[in-house]
Amino acid sequence: MEIYNEEINDLLAVENQRLQIHEHLERGVFVAGLKEEIVSDAEQILKLLDSGEVNRHFGETNINVHSSRSHTIFRMVIESRGKENSSTDAIRVSVFNLVDLAGSERIAKTGAGGVRLTEGKYINKSLMILGNVINKLSESSKLRPHIPYRDSKLTRILQPALGGNAKTCIICTIAPEEHHIEESKGTLQFASRAKRITNCAQVNEILTDAALLKRQKSEIEELRMKLEGSHAEVLEQEILKLSNQMLKYELESERLKTQLEEERRKQKEQEQCIKDQQLKIENLNNLVTNSDFKTNKSEFKKEARWAMQCQ
Repeated sequence: MEIYNEEINDLLAVENQRLQIHEHLERGVFVAGLKEEIVSDAEQILKLLDSGEVNRHFGETNINVHSSRSHTIFRMVIESRGKENSSTDAIRVSVFNLVDLAGSERIAKTGAGGVRLTEGKYINKSLMILGNVINKLSESSKLRPHIPYRDSKLTRILQPALGGNAKTCIICTIAPEEHHIEESKGTLQFASRAKRITNCAQVNEILTDAALLKRQKSEIEELRMKLEGSHAEVLEQEILKLSNQMLKYELESERLKTQLEEERRKQKEQEQCIKDQQLKIENLNNLVTNSDFKTNKSEFKKEARWAMQCQ
């Protein structure tokens, strides 16, 4: 693809112009609508590079007869796996971006006008934003402010490569002539800031069920080998000690549980006895207050004896 005047065009299919940038949870940042080709060797890749280069915007200025008027990005999605047991190995996925940036221009030196002047303005603006992003990324993570990736389509597309899970290589070129010393100085300052950026690249893998099962079996075998090593006896003693402690805790827990149930049973019996006593006491009060006390004397004695026994 090329970024020409802040518009994204497909160089493999010239009818695909003004494409939009999207972001997906799995794919990350990508340009929708780009033509994709499946390749298997370097020769096919070089042919695609040549065919895309033909469709790129070029122009003539006072400095360069064949000046590139756009930024170009050639993106390859690479999938790989082991040669042996390829059906059960994890697939490693990486994205390889080849980026050719148009050079910064001074209008006084290029003598650009009309269309060339407009192109130069867009080129300088995107390069300035790229330099600003590089400058922000080179600062300490604690002091790092908001990074303006979205200010330019170039930095937005290259966001994963600049400050994400990636390894980045930047080649900066300068002109040897003395009258280009200001541009050369700016380029070297840009390179110096870029060297201070620290990324943390990680391997991206797609694990199938078979690959995941194979990896888990391998981890189990490694653990088994460690157990069978020189520290096996120590580990077994530790495991035995922990097992005995666990058994001891279980027995103590069972004993406490039985004791608690016995206490609850006794408390329940005591409460029931108290209820029965209260009922008998009420009956005795009724007998005492009854006018025919002598007639119920024997029954009164029986109730009193029962209450004393319960107590």
